[in-house]
Amino acid sequence: MKIYSVGGAVRDRLLGLPPGDRDYVVVGGSPEAMLAAGFIPVGKDFPVFLHPQTHEEYALARTERKTGHGYHGFSVFAAPEVTLEEDLARRDLTINAMAEDADGHVIDPYGGQKDLNARVLRHVGPAFAEDPVRILRLARFAARFPQFSVAPETRDLMQHMVRMGEVKHLVAERVWQELSRGLMAEQPERMFAELEVSGASADLFPPIPLVAGRLNAAAHANLPMPARVAVWLAECSPDQVGAIADQLRLPVDCRDLALLIVHHRTALMQPAFLSAEDRLNTLERCDGLRRADRFRLLLAVLPMLGAAPDAVTQWLQIQAAAASIDAGAIALAVRTQEHIPTRIRDARIEAIQNLS
Repeated sequence: MKIYSVGGAVRDRLLGLPPGDRDYVVVGGSPEAMLAAGFIPVGKDFPVFLHPQTHEEYALARTERKTGHGYHGFSVFAAPEVTLEEDLARRDLTINAMAEDADGHVIDPYGGQKDLNARVLRHVGPAFAEDPVRILRLARFAARFPQFSVAPETRDLMQHMVRMGEVKHLVAERVWQELSRGLMAEQPERMFAELEVSGASADLFPPIPLVAGRLNAAAHANLPMPARVAVWLAECSPDQVGAIADQLRLPVDCRDLALLIVHHRTALMQPAFLSAEDRLNTLERCDGLRRADRFRLLLAVLPMLGAAPDAVTQWLQIQAAAASIDAGAIALAVRTQEHIPTRIRDARIEAIQNLS
């Protein structure tokens, strides 16, 4: 058996980037040999094993044959006679189709190093068209490596795949998996631009109005995923956000923060123009006292939407003032129980009013 490091680890080392997870391909191996060496089987669709000490993934060299639509429509052949070159040929982009042996020698049968140097995202071969997930992968690589261009022939192939209807067969979980990684990349807007150029956007999610620069600014500010989703969907209506959340099966925290933005954006953007009572109303509608951390995350979105810097400061002061009221003490001091909520609310309004 010969073992090679493959894919992203080789690419990132050549780019001088910090190493991420390492994947390995085993040439000349068999499931029996891997088990005998102490590896732990985990693969369902093809033989993948975990190293007994490092728990890194080792996959037997394999080839794939298209058998149906979507990314599940493949039959896999893994056997000792499958060569390294055959295994690399099934990969998406040339920059991801390189391997490295134990001595650090790079095996590059498809020109990955040349495309790294030229800063080009190029498909390895015709097999790219067999898996529509690769359109999403290329788009999020474009967001991660904004200095890379997309090879014209690769873009043409992506457009052809869309016309053939392959993208329609992708499941929501797989789409979100790729979109979420692109949203957390250096320039998320580039991912959506590539999806738009390829025509894939129309098959992936409803039309989403984007304001240039916002998502990239959110990435530059290192905002977490829910905040980036809120920026992405900020120009949608609540019904549109709900539809997109359902279609992509967005995580609950992402959906909820986006809905808060579209429901309460006008008030959040201009606290100086609100009365003390309306400030408290907005704070309560955003659940800013019980869920203070989420409210602060909501505020982090405001500068991306064009709010003045002091809007965030003002809301933090409003939140602190309302939270400073000792509800327990008020409850003890009020004789009639049904009057307690009103007294607490009046005290909070007064505290907020005293800020100005």
